[in-house]
Amino acid sequence: MTVAAIYLVIAFGLGGLAMVVRLPPLVGFLAAGFVINALDVGELPQLELMADLGVTLLLFAIGLKLDVRILLRREVWLTTSVHLVVSIVVGTTVLWLAAVAGLVMLSGQSLTTIALLAFAMSFSSTVFVVKVLEERGESHALYGRVAIGVLVMQDIVAVVFLTVTSGTLPSPWALLLVLLWPLTRVLRRIWSGLGHGEMQSLFGIVMALVPGYALFSALGLKGDLGALVIGVLLASHSASSELSRSLFHIKELLLVGFFVSIGLSGLPDLPSLGVALLMVLLLPLKSVLYVALFAMMKLRYRTALLAGLSLMNYSEFGLIVVSVGVTTGLLAPAWLVEMSIAVALSFVASALVNGRGHLMVEKIATRLPEQDERSLHPEERSGDAGDAEVVVIGMGRVGFAAYERLTDHYRLDVVGVDYDGPRIRRLAAQGFRVIEGDATDLDFWHQLRHSESVRIAVLAMPRHGANVTALACLRESGFSGTVAAVARYDDEVQWAKEHGVDIAFNVYAGAGLELADQVGQGAPGPVGDAVDPESDEPHLPDNTR
Repeated sequence: MTVAAIYLVIAFGLGGLAMVVRLPPLVGFLAAGFVINALDVGELPQLELMADLGVTLLLFAIGLKLDVRILLRREVWLTTSVHLVVSIVVGTTVLWLAAVAGLVMLSGQSLTTIALLAFAMSFSSTVFVVKVLEERGESHALYGRVAIGVLVMQDIVAVVFLTVTSGTLPSPWALLLVLLWPLTRVLRRIWSGLGHGEMQSLFGIVMALVPGYALFSALGLKGDLGALVIGVLLASHSASSELSRSLFHIKELLLVGFFVSIGLSGLPDLPSLGVALLMVLLLPLKSVLYVALFAMMKLRYRTALLAGLSLMNYSEFGLIVVSVGVTTGLLAPAWLVEMSIAVALSFVASALVNGRGHLMVEKIATRLPEQDERSLHPEERSGDAGDAEVVVIGMGRVGFAAYERLTDHYRLDVVGVDYDGPRIRRLAAQGFRVIEGDATDLDFWHQLRHSESVRIAVLAMPRHGANVTALACLRESGFSGTVAAVARYDDEVQWAKEHGVDIAFNVYAGAGLELADQVGQGAPGPVGDAVDPESDEPHLPDNTR
């Protein structure tokens, strides 16, 4: 317990220090791994298990929110394929030139060895990218969906690589995995009877680890991929978003072990640090290539930049590739330390760049050549608020309730905005006036200003970070109307008031007021119709499900 206590104190202390200097806590956790290693605290065998559980639950949660159709889109599969090939070619060339120039650790390495290193560097970190997207509340934004699609495609490439290098094919019994689809139909029925408490969370963990990780591993496939597949198969359940939220804090806590474990791989010396820095210097090339490819796929510069910057890091899978190289004799064991340092430094660099916010991206995008909006991807074309007086940003439960109240009770012309395409199509089919759009996009607010009738903007997105970004874009665009924002915590309400929000509303307090109104008016309406502040799914009539 003493060793575990030391690990926790160092991780907590450095995570807090990272927050003080306005960096994501994960940067502190990475530093904690290297500090623990340098202090020679001792091994904590449970840490590796904790890290593996965190990654498995992360991929399961991704599956619960993943629309597999995104993988069939050209901007995902073609971008992933082209980027992989070009990255290997460019990375091999740069590392070979460094070897010719006499860089110690690369000197004398074969072209095959250097190409393997370039392959390891071509992957981006699923753990890091999804964590950044979740903190921003933008995993459903177009750039977030595209980035996650690329990561899933990379995971598929990883499975193929591990299968080929292992020298053994998956078990013939793996063909029976097609039976998982009818099995999950039964599991969804079981899930429906579990309620909303700890049994539902336990159900999610069991699904991720048993028919997910354990079954796929037993059949010679990547266990993490199994957790992702099971998540996708269960995603159609109405409580999938609720389950994802209930696992969120468990997953986040376990992922601390993942980030700490990276720093425990070894300590660098001067030559290895030099090679790691060279690898980090290649990150801008990696990001620029992503941006260029996304732009060629008719995504707007802003979307391409956000996706490209989020993918500007190296992956934990790079450590697996290097480990395979060490096992086969292609790489010296020192390369594991090398790659660990490069991965850790790439996380720090990516956190610094992505932490600059959307406005930096907007400014870069305005300096690039103008794009013909008619040729852009359909999801990238601007929506029209028409003659609406109010725009409600975020059509989850809170936003939907606000939309209905403003429309039915106050007789205002309201338009709802959300970047979740399927949700918008579902609401539009029911006759609601909604448009697809991203309120964290400065261009969205510029377009909105063309509609001079809009005088009230309601920021009702479930993540405070997304509302903060939307507010910054709104102010930058010159919008001068009334702004209302929802928040879940008192400090978020205080922040909103200090930053010029006219109406800042705590949704928990709102739920209590609604209940009091129901009681005071003697209304027999069911309590279940009240707004659930923890949910981002709209409460629709039964026939909309």
